[in-house]
Amino acid sequence: MSGVSGQETNGPAMKALEVATPKRTKEIIAKYGFSFKKSLGQNFLIDQNILHKIVAAAGLDKTKGALEIGPGIGALTQHLAAEAAKVTAVEIDARLIPILRDVLAQESHVEVVHGDVLKLDLKQLFEEKFADVSKVSVVANLPYYVTTPILMKLLEEKLPLENIVVMIQKEVAERMAAKPGGKEYGSLSVAVQFYCEPQIVCLVPHTVFIPQPNVDSAVIKLALRDKPPVDVPDEAHFFRIVQASFAQRRKTLANNLTALVGKERREELTQLLNGCEIDPVRRGETLSLEEFARISRAFLEAGWRG
Repeated sequence: MSGVSGQETNGPAMKALEVATPKRTKEIIAKYGFSFKKSLGQNFLIDQNILHKIVAAAGLDKTKGALEIGPGIGALTQHLAAEAAKVTAVEIDARLIPILRDVLAQESHVEVVHGDVLKLDLKQLFEEKFADVSKVSVVANLPYYVTTPILMKLLEEKLPLENIVVMIQKEVAERMAAKPGGKEYGSLSVAVQFYCEPQIVCLVPHTVFIPQPNVDSAVIKLALRDKPPVDVPDEAHFFRIVQASFAQRRKTLANNLTALVGKERREELTQLLNGCEIDPVRRGETLSLEEFARISRAFLEAGWRG
């Protein structure tokens, strides 16, 4: 990966005008002859109000840092630079690097890293880029096609994060924040809520992007928990239980979990679930995090690792 300081530029620096307007965005696209790649899910935000809400939700100040993923042409980056002590923006598209150099030329505390966030060593990046700040938040307009992989990487690697504030597809945000009992509630809901307290900040219509996506978006704030809300001795095993419970949503809990332990243990499984005070005919979408944790602990006590 290569770092790009905001002070480096390949020619006259642009004036520090707000990027997130239809006129300015079109000017930048035209100046550089930039063409959007559908494969990278590129949609540039052109609404200042939404940007203000995103940055406000992150709770940044001049003692904190921000990691941005997919800065595009720097619309959100400008707002992060105004609030945070240090901003590191990771951009996968090499064509955008010279644009970001110009747009952010006056922001010496902003650094652009050319790379794929899914392939970067994020712990090393945090050590190198955020050693002198008190707390760090991820703030980003994430491409729809890699939303879940990116978020799970951020959570599973247990990075020293305060908040994750991201704009993502509306339906995915609703799944992350869903409570037990609804059709939106699933394994993603459990995974996110195990690590974070989710809150939908605002809904974002598809009309405030260039080009316009086919679906509406939402800004969601994930406040990182100091510790999980439930007692889980083995996280990997806990998530195997969760995944198995949602394997086929129309099936009962007992039917789905039978796949983990084998048909020959079906009767033992029924007894185990009853011992957890969980009806075997319930479906995974009705279970709370505590109930999933209870099943996970019972499996381990029975010597069933799945």
